[in-house]
Amino acid sequence: MRGDGRLVIVYGDYECPFCAVLDQRLAELDVRVCFRHFPVRSSHPRAWPAACAAEAAAEQGAFWPMHDALFADQGRLEDPHLWSRAESLGLDVEAFDAARRSAAVLARVKASFRAGVSCGVVTTPSAFLDGVLHPGRDVLAALGT
Repeated sequence: MRGDGRLVIVYGDYECPFCAVLDQRLAELDVRVCFRHFPVRSSHPRAWPAACAAEAAAEQGAFWPMHDALFADQGRLEDPHLWSRAESLGLDVEAFDAARRSAAVLARVKASFRAGVSCGVVTTPSAFLDGVLHPGRDVLAALGT
């Protein structure tokens, strides 16, 4: 979790352009952000590997830097670009890649996705504000932006 202020639980994926816009807007607000993975394979095939990359970076204490790097360049989410991001963040690339492909990391991403489904999330971005689900672009309106 990062930030201060009002808690926003965001379900998103790293290939969704609306998620990137929401992430940028949230960074400008006085909110605490809790990001949950909700990779939508049908429309964003590279979102699962990107979510696993963020979780693998978290194992080296770099979730938020990887999160920011993934949203900053959504057009480059293939392996060579993920390795390059890990290297530029000062991560052990070999450990990063092994973690990214591990059953434990995949289980964390799946658990996040399943939790979203069980809470009624059907699209990205979606966010919970004060316990209320706001799907899609309604998130920004709910925040008053």
